[in-house]
Amino acid sequence: MLQPTRTKFRKAHKGRIHGNASRCNIMNYGSFGLKALQPDRVISKQIEAARVALTRHMKRQGRVWTRVFPNIPVSKKPTEVRMGKGKGSPEFWACRVKPGRILFEVDGVSEQIAKEALYKASAKLPIKTKFIRRFS
Repeated sequence: MLQPTRTKFRKAHKGRIHGNASRCNIMNYGSFGLKALQPDRVISKQIEAARVALTRHMKRQGRVWTRVFPNIPVSKKPTEVRMGKGKGSPEFWACRVKPGRILFEVDGVSEQIAKEALYKASAKLPIKTKFIRRFS
């Protein structure tokens, strides 16, 4: 599972995801990519599940770049705990994804294989995504 080695603060505010992505919205590495169309938090387990589905379908050919990293700690209180008594302890790590952000990039495989692999990876994510190709 992805998580940062260390952070400045142990807990983070929930925050809101406004606007469109201004960074990581252009393909840099691969020929094909998966672009987010909705704002949401993507958990490290979901990123890992999508990556595994992607590499399994590609049969370890080509190359995969993950363009998202879960750097936000999400805290959670235990079940059946009364209100108050502070914030819960960090349970998992998430990444805030804005619409337009590139999530994965793929290279070294045919367009058909890349399209199917990225479709399978998108099924593991909580947001709507779109297959894109590089025009160069």
